[in-house]
Amino acid sequence: MGFSIGAILPLPVRLWVGEKLFGWKEAKVTRVSRHRVVKGPCQLPELEAMRYVAEHTSIPLPRIHAIHIHDDLLYIEMEYVEGTDLAVAWMTEGFLSADQKKTIFEDIRRYMGQLRELTPPTQGIVASALRNAAYDCRIGSRFFGPFSHDDFHSLLRGNLRMEHIANVFGDEAAKVHNQSYRTYFTHADLIPRNIIVRDGRVVSIIDWAFSGWYPEYWEFTKAHYDLFPLKDWYAGLYEAIPRYDTELIAERSLWTMYDEPGNPRS
Repeated sequence: MGFSIGAILPLPVRLWVGEKLFGWKEAKVTRVSRHRVVKGPCQLPELEAMRYVAEHTSIPLPRIHAIHIHDDLLYIEMEYVEGTDLAVAWMTEGFLSADQKKTIFEDIRRYMGQLRELTPPTQGIVASALRNAAYDCRIGSRFFGPFSHDDFHSLLRGNLRMEHIANVFGDEAAKVHNQSYRTYFTHADLIPRNIIVRDGRVVSIIDWAFSGWYPEYWEFTKAHYDLFPLKDWYAGLYEAIPRYDTELIAERSLWTMYDEPGNPRS
């Protein structure tokens, strides 16, 4: 039977050794062996989402190998996926052909469609995958929910009363925050650097930190939160996921005025 020295080393030592051996660390992720990385500290909604999506869909994502708690913080040991993040691939001239880009968007459409086929615990809810509090940098550094869409929209606008929305944020925000939406499971950070490709196909979707149950437009608007500089990415994305243009205008109004809900930009 094989033996791995990593199995007996404390986590901080494994992270230190991994960084020295592989010289590879980014965005809280450290490669610790040829086939594994450790991400952390993480929030619980990310672990919930990865397990939930792996169990209920065929979407490719890193397989979880182990969970570690160090200094009361969560670390996820997961598969290292060979490939190139789509941001690098897209911006490297000649890396992807037009046909490969088309195929990648077909993959994205199919995988995001699987998320939207999942049955929510109840309609009109905002929550983590397992109906606990959710987390999203768009909202700030605090956990939120679980609660209704109405309470979610109230949080987004800093609890501003409904009758004042149009004057402060515009007619689109007033319309969106008065409208009813279906609840769908949402990755909530569908940007090129979170999509790993190899040989012109999507081989993994990563970074499920903000994932959970949200109003149906959240996938589309959040895909614009971290702007990608090439227009043909968005042209293809609009064919891959449902568009919510009014909701994007409303969200951009909120982004412009608030660093996070209720905290105006200086």
